[in-house]
Amino acid sequence: MSVLYKTVNINNINIFYREAGSTSNPTILLLHGFPSSSHMYRNLITKLMDEYHIIAPDYPGFGNSDQPEMDEFEYTFDKLAHVTNDFVEKLKLEKFSIYVHDYGAPVGFRIATKHPERIQAIITQNGNAYEEGLLSAWDPIRTYWENPTEENKNNLKALLSVDFTEYQYTNGTRNPDRISPDAWNMDQFVLDRPDNKEIQLALFYDYRNNVKQYPSWQEYFRTHQPPVLVAWGRNDIFFGPEGALAFQKDLKDSEVHLLNTGHFPLEEELETSEFLIKQFLGERLK
Repeated sequence: MSVLYKTVNINNINIFYREAGSTSNPTILLLHGFPSSSHMYRNLITKLMDEYHIIAPDYPGFGNSDQPEMDEFEYTFDKLAHVTNDFVEKLKLEKFSIYVHDYGAPVGFRIATKHPERIQAIITQNGNAYEEGLLSAWDPIRTYWENPTEENKNNLKALLSVDFTEYQYTNGTRNPDRISPDAWNMDQFVLDRPDNKEIQLALFYDYRNNVKQYPSWQEYFRTHQPPVLVAWGRNDIFFGPEGALAFQKDLKDSEVHLLNTGHFPLEEELETSEFLIKQFLGERLK
């Protein structure tokens, strides 16, 4: 069994995705965060593909997918979710679980809210849906939301530097020397493409609309009660453990695990994540 690397055209945008496992098994849609791509799931896919059908796309402007010009494509989370939903429909994925990390949460929760009948379960790994999960690292971005000047915008450019990309991967980990630089170098390669930083700054600004969506996502949780596994890197500088625990307020079938690692738990807690996912889904997707 091997991982397949495919591309499909969605609304004249070539969307790259990784696929593995038998289509006769339950499907898991892996939705990546910032500033990453489906590459962040490279190791998890091989751990899960014996029991699950895995699909992991790259959003427009990320990874190996096309990067449309900003005057041709509106870089908002609504638009990323729309393209991802069209991708799901093109692949004829009728029922699936979603695994969301970071930006994957606003993409995945929009899809779940629009099509609750498709969602079998949710795995959130530092994919936030509650105000209490937003830590002080968001303050410069909040300042830009409140006052979108060039100065406040320029203050965010440091978040797109290789030093900060590396920091996102290594901060909060127990053993930084075990985190492969291939991960942040792959992300930085994309961030350094012409015009990509402006795309990322546009998404920083649009993130304010995700926070406005939190109440509707929480209403979806309360109304439809999807089973939710929360496997959270508790040392994340952006999304704190309060955001992980908050899911329990609205969900009857939720399981929360706070892992002793940072923003990208799969880099250090791959085996733990694999075990939790297989155990959680194994009990619920019979």
